[in-house]
Amino acid sequence: MTGVKNRLSAPAKPRDFGFFIDGTWHHGREMYERFSPSHEQSVTRTACCTKQDIDVAVGAARKAFDKGSWAQQSGADRADVLLQTASLLRERTEEIAYWEVLENGKPLTQAKGEIAHAIACFETAAGAARLLHGNTFNNLGRSLFGMVLREPIGVVGLITPWNFPFMILCERLPFILASGCTMVVKPAEVTSATTLLLADILTDAGLPRGVYNVVTGSGSVLGQAMAEHADIDMLSFTGSTKVGRSCIKASAESNLKKLGLELGGKNPIIVFADSNLDDAADAVAFGVSFNTGQCCVSTSRLIVEQSVADEFEHRVSEKMRKIRVGNPFDPETQIGAITTDAQNKTILDYIAKGKSEGAVLLCGGQVVACGKGRYIAPTLFTHVKPDMEIARDEIFGPVLSSFRFETVEQAIDLANDTVYGLAASVWTQDITKAFSVTRRVKAGRFWVNTIMSGGPETPIGGFRQSGWGREAGLAGVEEYTQLKTIHIDTDRRKHWIAS
Repeated sequence: MTGVKNRLSAPAKPRDFGFFIDGTWHHGREMYERFSPSHEQSVTRTACCTKQDIDVAVGAARKAFDKGSWAQQSGADRADVLLQTASLLRERTEEIAYWEVLENGKPLTQAKGEIAHAIACFETAAGAARLLHGNTFNNLGRSLFGMVLREPIGVVGLITPWNFPFMILCERLPFILASGCTMVVKPAEVTSATTLLLADILTDAGLPRGVYNVVTGSGSVLGQAMAEHADIDMLSFTGSTKVGRSCIKASAESNLKKLGLELGGKNPIIVFADSNLDDAADAVAFGVSFNTGQCCVSTSRLIVEQSVADEFEHRVSEKMRKIRVGNPFDPETQIGAITTDAQNKTILDYIAKGKSEGAVLLCGGQVVACGKGRYIAPTLFTHVKPDMEIARDEIFGPVLSSFRFETVEQAIDLANDTVYGLAASVWTQDITKAFSVTRRVKAGRFWVNTIMSGGPETPIGGFRQSGWGREAGLAGVEEYTQLKTIHIDTDRRKHWIAS
């Protein structure tokens, strides 16, 4: 996008987007107007699609899948398209980041980092497309040979959230494409722009028409229609556990479609006294504040060893006070605006609950005035009890609850005292303690002496009420396939019925 580097402010007028079906842009009959959470002015207008638009999009995806324009291409040919997409994303990083910031409110530097991760996802998926394979069984006897084929599952519905609109899309989409599936994508209503921008990029990269379709609008209407749709073979949803349950119910009552669900989290970060406390304090402050805490894997529960708890909480609060909150176009900004009015109210309500429940506020808890926009200071509560709402509920904001332990067993018990199991982190210099904790804490992703690290080579997903299935890596391609078993007999049949 020409001049984006010099346009570090909201546009003079909002940009209109259509919706994308079967390789063609369509105009919306009604439009949703998005106001930037940082600038409080209109930045985009996107189409309010209908259930009928969902039917057309699913029909286009079904036709593309059935005629094999993508599913029957070789893994090498699919890899070429994915690699070309990665190359085009590099060229258009500034443009994509610009619109991501305007709709979401996250810092520009962070948005660019997320696009770099998205590029890595496409490159990883390209390799996986060439490595995807089935199996053979040569041990069934002299005349019987067995094969197990991996086939794309078909039409995939993909519903993405507003907290990482482009990154979460790209942690799924290239791996779905690598499997040979076609798809209908429904981004969050408030952050649809970058998902729509990707449509032209994929087309330019050589993706056949009908393989990638995007409908925009209300999640309660369109998302529900996708979950219920009898011609969608699999649905991937990222969002709240409450909505995840509705997807399960809709699938059960329609066509029993396969589901991939990444849902809520209340993720622990366990800090032992023998860890590097400066490093751990920085990780704790980062883990709960990154993306203003609007992050499924946000480490929102600090579990710290009693002997260093007072000192460590002081270090964390000092770190949190230094976090730079403000205009996302300022390169010095570390966390930006809260993405929606509703989420802003939710976070502030939980902070008030923490105070009323008797937790001790060590830092933050207040609105940060930055002229325009919605900003909340990173917040730390101590002396939190396990039955408090701030201890149990996913707040989805920069609010940290601190607990204390004296033994490894207590630390593990506290970490597992949740219905969720998405992510966890442990800090210690004792490898025995580290292994004990990682093997016994229930979480789909685990970090030892680090936080939110790793790449698209490894799978992501949750335990318990944090979801089903895995995304990314080779497992993320296999998730969108189904197994077909074939037996071949090379001998004449021995007749069951006598002649």
